[in-house]
Amino acid sequence: MSHWLRIVLRDAALVYLGFCAVLFLIQRSLIYLPQPGSGGNDATTIILPTAAARVLVSTRPKNGPRALIYFGGNAEDVSLSMPSFSVGFPESAIYLLHYRGYGGSSGKPSEKALFADALTLFDEAHAEHPDVDVVGRSLGSGVAVYVASLRPVTRLVLVTPFDSLEELAAAQFPYVPVRWLMLDKYESWRYAPSVTAPTLIIAAEHDEIVPRASTALLQSRFKGGVATLQVIGGTGHNSISYRAEYMRLLKGSP
Repeated sequence: MSHWLRIVLRDAALVYLGFCAVLFLIQRSLIYLPQPGSGGNDATTIILPTAAARVLVSTRPKNGPRALIYFGGNAEDVSLSMPSFSVGFPESAIYLLHYRGYGGSSGKPSEKALFADALTLFDEAHAEHPDVDVVGRSLGSGVAVYVASLRPVTRLVLVTPFDSLEELAAAQFPYVPVRWLMLDKYESWRYAPSVTAPTLIIAAEHDEIVPRASTALLQSRFKGGVATLQVIGGTGHNSISYRAEYMRLLKGSP
């Protein structure tokens, strides 16, 4: 091997290692895109009882047995969903979690933090409402599956979900050892087999973010008869909620 070739290979290796190092350092800024909270219509804000951070929840209080908890996407202001959820679920108390760093919540988002806050929120809601439906969209689907694997969820709805975030990142960066570098993997495949609540998976026909194969693979992780799949035609990852069919499916209406 010539001297110049060794220099080229050395420099290429340094560039590659540098690129991997940068990805490792900024990975959470690629996953989490915090949005300020607008408050939404008819929303009341409560503080989740956690000592680690000041975590906010937009709520629509309602007496009765039923409640709905919603975990949103990675770039979503969940308070904007309050008007549609209030109309769609008139008999349910509604809880919309603002992840750490989102919507006025303090702290920094991470898989560990979101999982812990989500369990705390479920326990708070379940203490007042015995029937709790959990809805998770995109990134929030990973949170929702985790909660449903550990808590007595009445019904689980997953919107544009993935089998694992690690899998999506590996496809995005095929020449990077993502599985070694990634901190927040959201391995829904790991938790889905423990879910016993009836589960509806809602996919967008033209999802440009989550491949249909990933969603179908996640469905196969659930025990037989637990999860069903519905595809909303003519929609993408971010436009799926614009269709009237979306709310009908969330409600479980025929």
